[in-house]
Amino acid sequence: MAKDFTALMTQLKEKQLSTFEVTPEEFPDFQKAFMAFDTRKRVIGQAEKGGKLIYHYDYEAGNSDQ
Repeated sequence: MAKDFTALMTQLKEKQLSTFEVTPEEFPDFQKAFMAFDTRKRVIGQAEKGGKLIYHYDYEAGNSDQ
């Protein structure tokens, strides 16, 4: 079953999760959800070995667009 990336990003934003992982195979589905997410500029990814990405939410990036 595919991950609900919009729900995962919302959980990051609401501090219910600290991080989540996206595999290379999942990335096209993640990208669609990411581009539609209202505060996507605060969802920050870090590349790991093997193409895996770990995403977290940047709560410090300005306070004007909350």
